[in-house]
Amino acid sequence: MSDTLYLQLDENVEVQHPHVYLQDIAKLNCSNPKILNRLRVMPIANLDPEKPGRYVMSVSDLVEQIAKKEPDLDISPIGEANFIITYQLEPTPNMIWRWVKVIFVCLATFFGAAFSIMTFNNDVDVAGLFGQIYMQVTGQPSNGFTILEISYSLGIGLGVLFFFNHFGRMKITDDPTPMQVQMRLYEDDVNTTIIEDMDRWQKNQEK
Repeated sequence: MSDTLYLQLDENVEVQHPHVYLQDIAKLNCSNPKILNRLRVMPIANLDPEKPGRYVMSVSDLVEQIAKKEPDLDISPIGEANFIITYQLEPTPNMIWRWVKVIFVCLATFFGAAFSIMTFNNDVDVAGLFGQIYMQVTGQPSNGFTILEISYSLGIGLGVLFFFNHFGRMKITDDPTPMQVQMRLYEDDVNTTIIEDMDRWQKNQEK
């Protein structure tokens, strides 16, 4: 009875060295530990050290390379049919530049959100609406700083906290935040586009 190799692959794998081995891009499981150890250090690709970027590979090509090395091995791939190897140079820590980027993003987010809220309030005339409600309920003109404006301002802040589901390192629930969900959707769309573009390019080359 031949041994079986289970090969689990993610859609996008990040590496920080140009010499890519099978254990760098896949999770391996095999009943034969000797075969497993040999395949872990099996070379898959030698990338240009000076050209970081994304490289698309097919699982069928990967299975073909493994079959040449272990012809009697049954291979069972699990996961994606095509995958991306993202080669990035190992970043050098620069705390000053990191803090500059964090502060810039925080300021841009804060003032951008504030501008959006103010333009929305101005478009729908929230101040005028509150003034009318306050006049109808109390019979006195509003000075622009009443319980309506205060509760509305506090409600916006609390609503943002509940919507984004975290404040600093504290999370209200264990669910992923809307920002995390959108970033994952964006990442999936980017990976799908890269794989489809490479597939179309290969088909055009074959014509």
